[in-house]
Amino acid sequence: MTIFNFSAGPAVLPKEVLQQAAAEMLDWHGSGMSVMEMSHRGKEFMSILEAAQRDFRELLGVPSNYKVLFLQGGAIAENAIIPMNLAHLKGQSATVDYINTGSWSVKSIKEAKRYCDVHVAASSEAQHFAQIPARDTWQLSSNPSYVHICSNETIDGVEFQYTPDIAAETNNAPLIADVSSHILSREMDVSKYGVIYGGAQKNIGPAGLTIVVVREDLLEGGHAMTSCPSAFNWKIVADNDSMYNTPPTYAIYIAGLVFQWLKKQGGVAAMEQRNIAKAALLYDYLDSTDFYQTKIAADSRSRMNVPFFLHDHALNDAFLEGAKERGLLQLKGHKSVGGMRASIYNAMPLEGVQALVTYLKEFEKREQRK
Repeated sequence: MTIFNFSAGPAVLPKEVLQQAAAEMLDWHGSGMSVMEMSHRGKEFMSILEAAQRDFRELLGVPSNYKVLFLQGGAIAENAIIPMNLAHLKGQSATVDYINTGSWSVKSIKEAKRYCDVHVAASSEAQHFAQIPARDTWQLSSNPSYVHICSNETIDGVEFQYTPDIAAETNNAPLIADVSSHILSREMDVSKYGVIYGGAQKNIGPAGLTIVVVREDLLEGGHAMTSCPSAFNWKIVADNDSMYNTPPTYAIYIAGLVFQWLKKQGGVAAMEQRNIAKAALLYDYLDSTDFYQTKIAADSRSRMNVPFFLHDHALNDAFLEGAKERGLLQLKGHKSVGGMRASIYNAMPLEGVQALVTYLKEFEKREQRK
């Protein structure tokens, strides 16, 4: 039986990557060492790090005036690290603006409030996070230190389908985006952002690695709060090429293998077309029946995370049991939302979505016969 893992994260990895990692586990390229055992400053690991940084830049089209930092702590840690580094960008008393689009935005806002004055410029909470707030409803500050968005909400299933232009209204404040759950799944113009960041455990690799892409001018001038730990001070980390402290070496190694795999698949542009096709296949069926329900507005739907609900919640356990019997795993929705959720990241093949849709049809027909 073929297994398809729809986990929201840590998520499925490409089979080829896991096979290569297994083959190299005890002896990486004749070094006599596992990557786990290598000195992070040795020539062997430095070659892994440099290749991963180079391939990531190529895949995402990162401009030369941006630094790529390999950190730890996940996006939740960055929710604190961002204000620690940028809240004073325009002075000690500056405001920071947040757009509230779901559960991860709520966490980001709560954490940022520990360090600075947060203005929620737009929110879809009253609509149960069923859509991205219309751009013309945003009430941005006139001179914030930055504007923060979560460009794909893993739990709620909404995704920005555009890059908001906020410069004219905010005195050129940098746009900051948590891209954890859709980075490398679609093309994006990094130059329109001051910072993008994300945990690796959705589309890049195992938990433990956090990637931050930051425009160099935002590192200048020593804006970080004096209370910011040195290991989380972006300028210090950048000046030390992500080697200020021991980085998550094995997670970087796996990420590098994923980047190589993505290049073999045709890069981000090719992956985006596959992701469009996968999402369309699933949403088209969910829209065709009243047996299942989706609550997200069509123009805000995530390609990566698809929450859906059975019309009769009493059938949830039976649905999940039947899915497991067919090798369709990790479909239970987040506890704060309920229902079901299919996460269909880059490593999820089209065949997995086809198998899920086939099961959705079978389960519906079976229940309707009763």
